[in-house]
Amino acid sequence: MKAVVAGAGIGGVTAALALIRAGWDVEVLERAPELGEVGAGLSIAPNALRALDSLGIGEKVRAAATPSQAAYNLCVPSGERLRRFDPAHDTPLSCFHRADLHRLLAAELPDGVVRTGCAVHSVTEDGEVVHDAGRVTADLVVGADGIHSAVREALWPGITPRFRCTVWRGVTEPGVEEAGTFTFGRGAYFLAHPIGGERVYWALAVHERRPGVRYADDLAEVRRRVRGWHVEPLLDATPKVLHNDVTDLPPLPAYVRGRVALLGDAAHAMAPDLGQGACQAIEDAVTLAAVGLEGYDRARLARTRGIARMARRKGAMALTTSRLGYALNRLGMRAPAAVIRKQTEKLWSWTPPTARAAG
Repeated sequence: MKAVVAGAGIGGVTAALALIRAGWDVEVLERAPELGEVGAGLSIAPNALRALDSLGIGEKVRAAATPSQAAYNLCVPSGERLRRFDPAHDTPLSCFHRADLHRLLAAELPDGVVRTGCAVHSVTEDGEVVHDAGRVTADLVVGADGIHSAVREALWPGITPRFRCTVWRGVTEPGVEEAGTFTFGRGAYFLAHPIGGERVYWALAVHERRPGVRYADDLAEVRRRVRGWHVEPLLDATPKVLHNDVTDLPPLPAYVRGRVALLGDAAHAMAPDLGQGACQAIEDAVTLAAVGLEGYDRARLARTRGIARMARRKGAMALTTSRLGYALNRLGMRAPAAVIRKQTEKLWSWTPPTARAAG
């Protein structure tokens, strides 16, 4: 059984690995000239670690991760803690630089599986893929090519990403200590994760009325927006800042059409406010390999739609500019710890289906 995966990001590489483990002959087509992952940091929650366990690499991923307490260390700009991580009851997130996690996953693939510098141009429902080097027909085509997916556009045309907010991201130089914090301001929040090597990944998300607003000096703009916040020392240690608009997708009616399936951001790009973007791509990958095309929508549509909706709602609340909304956010952060754990349990308790052999 032949599978072609469009896109060699974290979701695409995980899908390739899961399909190979299930007995498929896999080829990954990546438009970039070199295999790698752009961006800054990310967190992996227990649900995604459980998915990686099913591929036999969960312990390797855990060993390479840096634990972060950010999901429970909740602050206001002054640095006052409204909630603190409880090591006896709270579960840390596993954090990485995106490139480090991607490198670890890609190293599990056999040589020759990934073809770089090869963009996909068109896909048909019967599995015919036209790309830079020619064409191929597959029993399964996986669209793991991101929010601007060529695979999705070919078979689900007209799906337009929706603007949510704007975000600055950075990684400090080595030598910074940070346990992980989430700081709520009015109309903005600041997330900080340790990612190993005495480095810290941080992200500042802010409410913005329209996309495309840019600044001559992004680091200076971040400094202006968090002036007086307890996080300013992290900026002093940051040499470079990335600035991107955050978008998500409206819900698709299905992720499968003929021999083609979408996963990750190509299927359900979501706001980052639950830290589940990469986690859901990893879940998608192992589920597709386990249940096949006929069971994929049944296994994934309801869960991913619900998480995307929850992330969108949480993002709108976290970035509210109203005084009342901000006061309610602060009040919510003081809710009993059991309430917070119950919320994360809904996301983190997922278990992967049992894999089956190709064909």
